[in-house]
Amino acid sequence: MEHIPDEVIARWTSDGKMLPQRFTWQGQTYSVESVGRAWQDENGAHTLVMVPGGQVFRLSFHPGRGWRLRPPRRVSA
Repeated sequence: MEHIPDEVIARWTSDGKMLPQRFTWQGQTYSVESVGRAWQDENGAHTLVMVPGGQVFRLSFHPGRGWRLRPPRRVSA
């Protein structure tokens, strides 16, 4: 499920690659430790990012809609 983050700080490289640096969601600010797979489709630019603790989020930027976030999936025991 996609959510709208409170804030995203990112920069774009000259060749159009999105490099998120940190984001805030549900009142918590996450620093991006590493950027993984990135792709672009008809919906916008998408990037997988790892935050401290090893959680992986998907950040997406949709022209006309802004930022979207997909949190890590919860693994049930």
